[in-house]
Amino acid sequence: MFVDQVKVYVKAGDGGNGLVAYRREKYVPNGGPAGGDGGNGGNVVFEVDEGLNTLMDFRYQKHFKAPRGENGMSKGQHGKNSEPMILPVPPGTTIKDDDTGEVIADLIEHKQQAVIASGGRGGRGNIRFATPRNPAPDIAENGEPGRERYIQIELKLIADVGLVGYPSVGKSTLLSVVSAAKPKIADYHFTTLAPNLGVVETEDQRGFVLADLPGLIEGAHEGIGLGHQFLRHVERTRVIVHVIDMAATEGRDPYQDFLTINNELKEYDIQLENRPQLIVANKMDMPGAWEHLEEFKNKLKDSYPVYPISTITREGLRELLFAVANTLDTIPKNTKPLEEKDERVIYRHQTEPEAFAVTRDPDGAYVLSGQKIEKLFKMTDFNRDESIQRFARQLRGMGVDEALRAKGAKHQDTIRLMDYEFEFIE
Repeated sequence: MFVDQVKVYVKAGDGGNGLVAYRREKYVPNGGPAGGDGGNGGNVVFEVDEGLNTLMDFRYQKHFKAPRGENGMSKGQHGKNSEPMILPVPPGTTIKDDDTGEVIADLIEHKQQAVIASGGRGGRGNIRFATPRNPAPDIAENGEPGRERYIQIELKLIADVGLVGYPSVGKSTLLSVVSAAKPKIADYHFTTLAPNLGVVETEDQRGFVLADLPGLIEGAHEGIGLGHQFLRHVERTRVIVHVIDMAATEGRDPYQDFLTINNELKEYDIQLENRPQLIVANKMDMPGAWEHLEEFKNKLKDSYPVYPISTITREGLRELLFAVANTLDTIPKNTKPLEEKDERVIYRHQTEPEAFAVTRDPDGAYVLSGQKIEKLFKMTDFNRDESIQRFARQLRGMGVDEALRAKGAKHQDTIRLMDYEFEFIE
């Protein structure tokens, strides 16, 4: 089964908790704090494996959680950092944030890696909080939570050449006769339900990867037919081979077919309009094909090279393969042809999210929310008085007290933060 688009949940590892401990060795007067820091949580990393060609591994497992860091230990020993969780993906994989649509990574080359979710740092042990005013602190941090997010994974096949055209024009048959690929071939529309890849070698030992993409029809870029599911695969190809039924066996005008498919490619991605394209006039062994070809060339006015072939008699295949190989020789690999590259680094200003927000529940309780305040809460050890006092100081420094008063909070009113409740004390 060919899987090229999945949605999964990833969660990086939380950091290990810091430790509160003191030195107890004999003959060590005033030993002081000795609690070590927690280890860092593992990252979720995607890595390209050129041996894969689908996203099948993500079809049945949709949740991935990296291991958390080890807790800090006594004698100032640091907890062990967790190993990253490495998930293999095929070349041509694009990863997007499902909530924002932001492209997180575009993975093309073998062994290329991208960190999709960063692990949390380890919490600090009490050895880190020692000061001249407080040489033996009874305070430590919990580990920072690892990042969690839903992501959309899309595969865009990396083929040198993509076959496009209406259903039943002979794309699968062409792939089967020029390569060792065995696509399903039948005399009905949408026989090909998934892209097929084949490796082609010319007589002078030049090779390239050819992709047979499911048939496009008018309106494919808007979601009509099957083509819209696979238009993304055309983006990676360096050359487009446009297969046309020149015998008009289904009663359509070959030139109109050409215009319709090219318009669908342009509507999907304007860059495809400038992609090198070769036209294959197929089914030239059928009656009336050569008359249609003359008429087609007159309308085309030499804007694209046309190669008449017959996949049944195999006439014209040698010239076509040489022409494709010659065109590929003029285009650098792994880059989008005819696309200007901007080497400048652009820094975009991103508004930082508010540290906290104050709202009210129907029962009158005040609710605190926000990424920063929730992270501080999770990293606080509420089993220790000093940690609680530190958390209260942090909230005061962020302006939470003033914001609650501005909203009308009074002494002993209920304050909610995540699943916990507090009392507001003046």
